[in-house]
Amino acid sequence: MATSWGSPDEWEFADVAVPSPRAGEVTIRVRAAGVNPADAKHVAAQRPGVTLPVPIGYEVSGELSAIGPDTRIGSGEARVGDEVLAFRVSGGYATELTVSAEKVFAKPSTLSHAEAANLLLAGATASEMLHVTRVAPGETILLHGASGAVGVMVLQLARLRGVRVIGTASSASFERVERFGGIPVAHGQGLSKRVTDAASEPIAAALDAVGTDEAVDVSLELVADRSRIVTIAAAGRAAVDGFVSIGGAMPASAAYRDGVRGELLRLAGASELVVPVAATYPLAEAREAVALVMGGHPGGKVALLV
Repeated sequence: MATSWGSPDEWEFADVAVPSPRAGEVTIRVRAAGVNPADAKHVAAQRPGVTLPVPIGYEVSGELSAIGPDTRIGSGEARVGDEVLAFRVSGGYATELTVSAEKVFAKPSTLSHAEAANLLLAGATASEMLHVTRVAPGETILLHGASGAVGVMVLQLARLRGVRVIGTASSASFERVERFGGIPVAHGQGLSKRVTDAASEPIAAALDAVGTDEAVDVSLELVADRSRIVTIAAAGRAAVDGFVSIGGAMPASAAYRDGVRGELLRLAGASELVVPVAATYPLAEAREAVALVMGGHPGGKVALLV
């Protein structure tokens, strides 16, 4: 948990009693916790309405160890021992935690715990990006950061919709973009021309998962309708330049992301949506795992194994 605002280097492990679940709650024995940039960003500086200490971790996978009376989980009936995943929880970097049952879903058997613990945050974010930009079958879109965790989810969801994606990435990540259905282009000077050359038709929408000025400037140049440009990493530019910014703390974003969980689980269960895991760490090495993610090039999702 974060006991002070600032770097993950200051995070501490603590022994705490896990409360027994009440009606509407369950207790999960954690097998894996997803590691996301938000884990560090949300405690980097003081935020209104948030007090220390702050438990770390928003998504987990594991087994039910206790169920409150008269309680169903988000996907329906459940029993102790069932494998589940949970999204939008607090304190996932743990061996066990008690959470609201509506945030808990049966884990698709097609996913390992490390994969399941990384499905919903990135998947729901990607789905919302496509949703708010009104992406339709047959269109060509631009995706900045196509090889990242959210980018790979966008690529897969877009392919399922019949959408063509031009995705920016480093040359070392081109194979990854192509594997998930995108057309890779290198970021850097001359990006706009490389995108238009690759597209051979107008860019209908632009999705920014990196937040650089280059990403924003090229998006504004190529997409006239600013309601069809979205960012998850450049809120300041969005406010100034009049395009869309989304984030899990926003009520509309939270409502959409909660609503799309079932569809993402269905796709994962049918092996139509996969979660590439680049690295796993033991829980005791949480700081090292976060450092890899915050470095910006983990090559896939990162999980803590308990």
